[in-house]
Amino acid sequence: MNIIKGFPATSQDYQLNVTNLLKHGARNFGRQEIVSRKHDGSLFRYTYNNAYERVNRLASSLNLLGIEIGDKVGVLAWNTYRHFEIYFGIPGTGAVMLLLNLRLAPQELSYVVNHAEAKLIFVDESLIDVAEAIAPLCKRVEGYVILTDKALNDISTSLTPIYSYEDLLSETTPINNWPNLDETSAYSACYTSGTTGRPKGVYYSHRDVYLQAMMYAANASISINDCLFQIVPMFHVIGWGTPYAATLVGAKLVFPGKYSLNDLKELTEILIQEKVTISNGAPAILMPMLEYIRKMDPKPDLSRTRFISGASEPPIVMMKGFWDLTRAEIIHSYGSTEAHAIVTLNRVTPVLDKKLSEEERWDLKRKQGYIVVGLDVKIVDEFGNELPHDGESSGEILLRGPWVSGSYYKAPGSEVQFTEDGYFRSGDVGTIDSDGFLKITDRLKDLIKSGGEWISSVDMENAIVSHPSVLEAAVVGCPHPKWEERPLALVVLRDELKVNKEDIFRHLAEKFAKWQLPDEVLFVNTILRTSVGKIDKKFIRENYKDVYSKM
Repeated sequence: MNIIKGFPATSQDYQLNVTNLLKHGARNFGRQEIVSRKHDGSLFRYTYNNAYERVNRLASSLNLLGIEIGDKVGVLAWNTYRHFEIYFGIPGTGAVMLLLNLRLAPQELSYVVNHAEAKLIFVDESLIDVAEAIAPLCKRVEGYVILTDKALNDISTSLTPIYSYEDLLSETTPINNWPNLDETSAYSACYTSGTTGRPKGVYYSHRDVYLQAMMYAANASISINDCLFQIVPMFHVIGWGTPYAATLVGAKLVFPGKYSLNDLKELTEILIQEKVTISNGAPAILMPMLEYIRKMDPKPDLSRTRFISGASEPPIVMMKGFWDLTRAEIIHSYGSTEAHAIVTLNRVTPVLDKKLSEEERWDLKRKQGYIVVGLDVKIVDEFGNELPHDGESSGEILLRGPWVSGSYYKAPGSEVQFTEDGYFRSGDVGTIDSDGFLKITDRLKDLIKSGGEWISSVDMENAIVSHPSVLEAAVVGCPHPKWEERPLALVVLRDELKVNKEDIFRHLAEKFAKWQLPDEVLFVNTILRTSVGKIDKKFIRENYKDVYSKM
């Protein structure tokens, strides 16, 4: 895209370095609280001032360990206050923070470490076994920093050499001056989950992260009066950028530490106790949390709380459930690793709020939302022609903007995912209505083509989940000898609630034509998800590829 130079401005050459977010946060909101759940369940509390002082020490220790500008430093950690410090300390020195998805298999994880050429890895004590599994495959790594409260002598590991995070901070003096790093320098690297081939590297610049934080705070109305509960893993697209947006405005921060679906009672109690007003997560975590809340008596008052929900479309039954039981609002968001997580936010505008009925308002909240300020988005047909914003014309979604990737790092052959005029081909299919609201109808690879006609797996999944007896659903297209593909539905039922296939068919028939209904409904105990919480449709298609072969 051609850039036209206008008349020179007289502004200062001030670089948008991410470390300035915390620097200014400590200056303006120094006594604001940061809370972090430890491995034993206790809560650690300190302030923005404390965090910034430790970040300065972290930067000094990195210099002593030989980390130089441009070096990549890996991070294997849960959502904790130490991880928050690392978010600013590593990039502030000019190094690149390599966020490692701890849910990846060792082969994929070691590939990411080697592809990025990581020099050092920070490892949470509870994830030492993960680091040990990849260490023999990562010959370029020169050392491991252990995030622990224990003395280094009490840590049993084959990793070598190892350093104590706390010892490094206590034995160094704070850095005197942060480097005035060019804002276009790489801040962090996130790798795609590798569902189609090898994981691909996306390197965000300081400018990307800084601008996205400003956009996010403005569009999601995050302020100093908020308390953020960072549920989204911080290794996944930099926690969707929420920690930076909260730091920008001086919001209270709460980190859950290591957690799983078995910790919902404790997470919900923290949510209530700390008076959380904003959080984030995929339906894969929010839906089980809602199920736990259903059993609470009395129900918590979350009327000041809003959840940013992404990764997949939040079912209406989930959004209504949170609202009816707690008065919490679910705000749908859409994004990707390549687009730095936040492309849309579904906030019902005042104009629409006045004219829509309650049913229409809920239907609108199913959409991914309006495009956030700063991004260009268009939908195109298979020939690249732009389609109208009429809410009906469906095509591939193309993205362009200051925090959207323009290429992958060292990934020959991936150039086809970027257009000549600078757009990223998302691989998602959707529509945009006359009010600017985006609606994802499916992934290109997940659309089901049956008898020459297309069926949306996403819409069918959400229709199934709206049945009161259904907890989860997945729909995929499976090869069919006559129709090319036919839908297959996997359904997880709520505890002690029983329905049969005919019940599901009757429920779907309210919204889908007879020819669109799945040929088979299978009731299962669980539905496998990817490392970022999305339904693993690649696995399901492979596992059930022969289900219709004899029909």
